[in-house]
Amino acid sequence: MHSHRVFLDSSFWIAFRDVRQTHHAQARATVTALFREKACFVSTAFVFAETHATFARSRAVREKIIADFWENPLLHLAEVTDADHRKAIALLRQHADKSYPFCDAISFVVMQRLGVRRVAAFDDHFNQFGGFEVLG
Repeated sequence: MHSHRVFLDSSFWIAFRDVRQTHHAQARATVTALFREKACFVSTAFVFAETHATFARSRAVREKIIADFWENPLLHLAEVTDADHRKAIALLRQHADKSYPFCDAISFVVMQRLGVRRVAAFDDHFNQFGGFEVLG
């Protein structure tokens, strides 16, 4: 069921796990809505690394993030291939006028490869890139 798959970006995870974030309530509401529709979540180890780094100084949140990514039966961590790496680098060069981080470029490429059209994110990069339905 491709329509029920949602990619979870680090900007979403950070808002969800940090009560001080502007979009925290919105992230929690998004999770509730996605649970109701029985969505399947997709992310990558790159998103994990970016999210984990944000909370590296907070042991309690860091442990939640590890569990979110590595012990969550609803989350599929998509494998990132060598071809994905090459496509992401090409994408960064092609869109040199944008400030896409490598992690987002990997996310774009993986989402395209897997046919995932929806993403939970709170940064503008997914809207700027286009072609995705941004939840958040």
